Amino acid sequence: MLSVLGVLFGGEVAYGQFQMPDPKQMSGIPRPVDDLPGGAVSVRLIRGDLSNNIANHPVELHVGDKVQTVNTDSAGRAQFDRLPPGATLKAVAVVDGERLESQSFPAPSQGGIRLMLVATDKEKERKEAEEAKTPAVSGLVVLGGESRIVIEPSDDGIQVFYLLDISNTARTPVNPSSPFTFEMPKGATGTGILEGSSPLAHAIGPRIVVDGPFPPGETFVQVGANLPARSGSLEITQSFPATVQQLVVIAKKVGDLKLASPQINRQQEAPAAGEVVIVGAGGTIAAGQPFTLTLSGLPHHSNVPRTVALSLVGLIVVAGAWAAGRSTNPAAPAAERKRLIARREKLFQDLVKLENDRRRGRIEPPRYSARREEIFTTLEQIYGALDSDDISPGPADRTGLAA
Repeated sequence: MLSVLGVLFGGEVAYGQFQMPDPKQMSGIPRPVDDLPGGAVSVRLIRGDLSNNIANHPVELHVGDKVQTVNTDSAGRAQFDRLPPGATLKAVAVVDGERLESQSFPAPSQGGIRLMLVATDKEKERKEAEEAKTPAVSGLVVLGGESRIVIEPSDDGIQVFYLLDISNTARTPVNPSSPFTFEMPKGATGTGILEGSSPLAHAIGPRIVVDGPFPPGETFVQVGANLPARSGSLEITQSFPATVQQLVVIAKKVGDLKLASPQINRQQEAPAAGEVVIVGAGGTIAAGQPFTLTLSGLPHHSNVPRTVALSLVGLIVVAGAWAAGRSTNPAAPAAERKRLIARREKLFQDLVKLENDRRRGRIEPPRYSARREEIFTTLEQIYGALDSDDISPGPADRTGLAA
């Protein structure tokens, strides 16, 4: 996705604006590569982040029950060559009393392996802890370069995700002059805070609240909701309580989906993870300024079949009431009439369920047609019996009722 955005923005958006994963999360994970000699393993040793290499430090590679030791070079790398294919390997280093270990993995028979061992930057942690203890001051936060809107069409509308990077560039916690709250677009259902978000965020119905003070750096909040679409188009209007430094929208391309917005001045389609996405970008959006996104070509189910089915049921119910009112013979076989009426009501329910199943794609067309024909045939037989002086069903009627 970073490469897609880089092409779209013509180099105007630097990759540095997008936060890389925490190196600690990648520590000790072997990664096969083809830029090393066959059977080689390269271990990079860093402290805290990728720019802080640890040079001239011993790294151990456990090869089965044997241990090889190599000191890191100026780039923080220790390389082990000509390892026996299939041997069980594990990289180990001890930095400032902290023992770092990789996962166990087999020596490669082809190509090589790269991995990182990431030591804790204790000085950085100490400074961050001191800054966090500093009393909060009044200040501003913005929605920084990680912020984006992701849209994925569903059967009856869209799923919308707000991935918000709330940035505090000060060195102390700040409290914005107004609470950081906003309402999801009209009609949103199932609004929730996604896993991985800051504990400062919570949802109250369609309202999102992020409590202050905001610590220095980034506060990530991820919100998800469903928006129903009654037709093939949908308009989203949204505003945020902080300035959006750059509007970025990513929509999964399904069918003839199109994205339009007066605030988006660049967009293109691009492949991503085996699918096609529409990536749109715009400029800065001021705090509190609404912006609109219009989606067209959405997949949706027509309401016509449901309306027709309900209308048909209503007509049948009216006709049944009229037919029942025509009976003037109290000596008629009441039990048989009651059974036929009960059977008729059950068929009404089956008809509605059948139409709903067809609308939602839960039944194949041949099976739907056959079952619908069967229901109408049986209903005609029942009404023929109810309208007749002799309400006992004939052989064909009994067959239909048995179905």
